[in-house]
Amino acid sequence: MRRTRHRLRVAAGLLVTGALALSGCDSAGSETAPPPSASPTPARTFTAGADGVGDAYFPTYGNGGYDVARYAVKVRYDPAKDQLTGTTTVRATATADLSTFNLDLAGLTVSAVTVDGAPATHSRKRNELVIKPASGLINGNGFVAEIAYAGKPKPLKNETLGDGGFLHTADGAIALGQPESASTWFPVNDHPSDKAAYEFEVAVPDGLTAISNGVPGGKTSAGGWTTWKWSEKSPMASYLSTLVIGKFRITTGEHKGRPVYSAVTTTEAKGNADASIAQTVAVADYLESVFGPYPFDAYGGVVVSDSRISYALETQSRPVYAASFFRQGENTEVVAHELAHQWFGDSVALAKWEDIWLNEGFATYAEWLWAEHTKAYTAKEAFDNRYASMSAQVWQTPPGKPGVAKLFSESVYQRGGMTLHALRVAVGDKAFFEIVKTWAAEKRNGTATTAEFVALAERISGKQLDAIFDAWLYGTKKPALPKRL
Repeated sequence: MRRTRHRLRVAAGLLVTGALALSGCDSAGSETAPPPSASPTPARTFTAGADGVGDAYFPTYGNGGYDVARYAVKVRYDPAKDQLTGTTTVRATATADLSTFNLDLAGLTVSAVTVDGAPATHSRKRNELVIKPASGLINGNGFVAEIAYAGKPKPLKNETLGDGGFLHTADGAIALGQPESASTWFPVNDHPSDKAAYEFEVAVPDGLTAISNGVPGGKTSAGGWTTWKWSEKSPMASYLSTLVIGKFRITTGEHKGRPVYSAVTTTEAKGNADASIAQTVAVADYLESVFGPYPFDAYGGVVVSDSRISYALETQSRPVYAASFFRQGENTEVVAHELAHQWFGDSVALAKWEDIWLNEGFATYAEWLWAEHTKAYTAKEAFDNRYASMSAQVWQTPPGKPGVAKLFSESVYQRGGMTLHALRVAVGDKAFFEIVKTWAAEKRNGTATTAEFVALAERISGKQLDAIFDAWLYGTKKPALPKRL
């Protein structure tokens, strides 16, 4: 009992001492100093987002300070009046504390902007839409901007391929072009380094078809207008978005659980173009055996006829081809080229335009592989022919650093393809095709650089490859014939 009472007295003393401490007094009744207060949180400094991503070739393309996750583009186009009205919703995340941010938008008039549902002020600086939210955007936070706009869309004078963007045609319109085009019909962060998912709703007069990227979402009609829906959920570079409006022969189907949607303009007689585009899934299946799984949720192609478009472009999941490619007969090599881009250029996109050979060199080499598969000629024969006959200009233009004026030059395409064949010779078939498949798999849905490709090739082959890439990508003289390392 005594031991118990002693313990109780000790416990009581501890309770009193603890109570005194909690009351801010020591055992003598004097006050103790309060604990130091936490340092105040520094005030945020909000700054304007950059009006370009800083690409060495196109410094004002794209914008800084945010990363877009998804665009929802809703437009109505009246070909008779050449009038477009639209609302685009941009879902993005701030990558800096922003007082303002920019979107690329060429020529159209903006009537209203909201950010997170609150009205935002806006101004124009040439082809830049400058948006000032009601309050600053905090680094790391998501935000939603909605822009309403209208006008007569105009193409852009691209530095490389001539007119690009929204083109009014005899029976509708074509929005197409590289290195920029999207900003002529919706507000966008117009650089391939900021890929995003897309949803499109396009209303056109009844009787016309509106074709875009990705999976078709059906159509509805009301009041003389038909609204066509499309969605591309895989990340897509902005220049790969497209809109083609007009009258077409449509072919639909399904392949490996994915929709197939192809269209050929009715201004071209049925024949070579239709037959060539019909080979899309066969070509894709072959390329899948070489490059790995097809990267998107839909297949297809669109053939257009317009004097301003003399090229084909790898618009994601549904390449667009000029009709001129098919006027001399069937042409599945161009189909192979554009479909190869679905892996190299679309799924694996450019981080900077200087590395365009990563797109065009792979697509050119895919043409040679397809020709070898169909027994037209071998990849070695294609290489040897070009090695013997290329002009001095090709050897003087390094495809790994071609400059803006020669971004889409013969060197980028043909010498770019030859670079890959030289690599194949140097490391052998087994390592080469493992490099190609691994590149497509590891960089899927992302962006990439030449330095990353060289590092991967060395990792897989176990060989030091600087001499090969320096000669074929960056040299200004005809390289020696490649040999096995």
